[in-house]
Amino acid sequence: MALFKSVLSKVSKGLARTRESFVGGLRSMLAGRTLDDALIDEIEARLIQSDVGVATTRRLIEGLRSDYKAGQLTRGEDAIEYLKRELKAMWPESDRRLHFASDFDCSPGTPTVILVAGVNGAGKTTSIAKLSKALRDENRSVMLAACDTFRAGAVRQLEIWSDRLGVEIVKGQQGGDPAAVAFDACEAALNRGVDTLIIDTAGRLHTQDPLMRQLTKIRDVVAKRIEGAPHEVMLVLDATTGQNAVRQAEEFTQAIGVTGLFLAKLDGTAKGGSVLAIREALDIPVKFIGVGETPDDVEPFDPEAYVEALFAEA
Repeated sequence: MALFKSVLSKVSKGLARTRESFVGGLRSMLAGRTLDDALIDEIEARLIQSDVGVATTRRLIEGLRSDYKAGQLTRGEDAIEYLKRELKAMWPESDRRLHFASDFDCSPGTPTVILVAGVNGAGKTTSIAKLSKALRDENRSVMLAACDTFRAGAVRQLEIWSDRLGVEIVKGQQGGDPAAVAFDACEAALNRGVDTLIIDTAGRLHTQDPLMRQLTKIRDVVAKRIEGAPHEVMLVLDATTGQNAVRQAEEFTQAIGVTGLFLAKLDGTAKGGSVLAIREALDIPVKFIGVGETPDDVEPFDPEAYVEALFAEA
């Protein structure tokens, strides 16, 4: 399947700000210098500034210092190659595919349900548009469920994208029960033979318990109406928030069992290293990254391509 075919050049372009701040700074800092303890301390500070995460940074620096003391690394440039190699090794084999109903031995014709969550401002609506566009490009019919009934603007945004992309949308009354909208959308998807139902939810803050319980209710309603649903629970995280994204992922996973992460706005931050912090802290695969503003600017997350793009020469 060609869904979300990765293009290294697009990922590289999307990581330009992170590369300039992180790797570009490292290269200029290390060029022509002899590796020593003081320089390793500078590398550690640079990793922390790029939101790589304390645990990841500590592990990388411990290994770097050990190899330096063993005489295996002597030049500043050696540290770059070491980091590149070790970062690639961080990623074990993992299922990063988008899951469909057919992956769960569901009855033929069962719609795939993707439940999408995320805090306000994370880029959730745009990320849904990107997923919808990619699925449409694969000749899959798509329906959207506007379950953020608390904000008229959220429904309107989703309506605009549904019009642009040529996908159906199910919505309810403003202030109505989001779970009722989800139920109606499930009914519509079943009756109309839709391939994929993408459910948008309120941009609830992960610290607001009543809203998190509403999200759990939506999940449970969907599970009762469509076999095996939700088949994917996608959490959209704003890459520009760095370490805060890790905390959000922990809270949402506890509430609804997140199965995959969509890291949005990676092109707009110098903190693209947060991908590494997320990997260290959570056993949840990053499945997609947003690398631009248009519906086509979505890529499957490929760890090797990510590291190559991160360290690509300017």
